[in-house]
Amino acid sequence: MGDEGVGVEVVRALEKESLPANVECLDGGTGSFLLLEPMQNADRVILIDATIDGAETGTVRRLRPRFSTDYPRTLTAHDIGLKDLLDTFYLLGDEPDVTLFAVSIPPLQDMKFELSPELAPVVPRVAQMVLEEAATFSG
Repeated sequence: MGDEGVGVEVVRALEKESLPANVECLDGGTGSFLLLEPMQNADRVILIDATIDGAETGTVRRLRPRFSTDYPRTLTAHDIGLKDLLDTFYLLGDEPDVTLFAVSIPPLQDMKFELSPELAPVVPRVAQMVLEEAATFSG
């Protein structure tokens, strides 16, 4: 996974926190349609994922994508599934309320399981951003 697994690492950090009763934390893995049902059942959705966008490693952007074209153009390859998933909502007549925390990673990396030393310190900051976002959810 390496730095592409930043979303998974944020989820692991969030699982150790006291989440509001109306918040469920899921590891979407590589995305795709496995997330369709849980996302359809949610009023609001927060996604955390890596993006290869040329920004400094660890840059975090809070985005409110409505369609797949609103996602960063250079999301990592596995996130094509998330883009397709968002478009599927619209084809089904749903309009999901989605917040995306896009975390910039470098384009070329050696294969490894852990986050790079440059990215690991970003996880607690993104987890805090997600907690603050979740705190705005109404019961």
